[in-house]
Amino acid sequence: MGLTKNEIFTDVQNEMALFSKVLGHPARVAILQHLFKINRCVCGDLVNEIGLAQPTISQHLKELKQVGLIKGSIEGTSVCYCIDSEKWSEMKLIVSEFLNQDLSKGKECC
Repeated sequence: MGLTKNEIFTDVQNEMALFSKVLGHPARVAILQHLFKINRCVCGDLVNEIGLAQPTISQHLKELKQVGLIKGSIEGTSVCYCIDSEKWSEMKLIVSEFLNQDLSKGKECC
């Protein structure tokens, strides 16, 4: 597999691709939905809620955290996760601008 030449794309294009990739797995979507529903939780709660093994949940949390959509704080021996509202708003803006593009009316395509 070849290397992606990220430097030839704009920051917005690269960020849109990262958001799309992280949202491209149903487990990560389920994790985000659960975090929105309860506002914050620990990994063990997600294991019970989603039904995947703890290492699998941890890997998905890592992916979400790397993109910045979630953040975690240490509480005793566990990490409590929540949505990073600032990054979530940034993603919503980037994705909505992308999705709001329309073809010009009346123009033939292809």
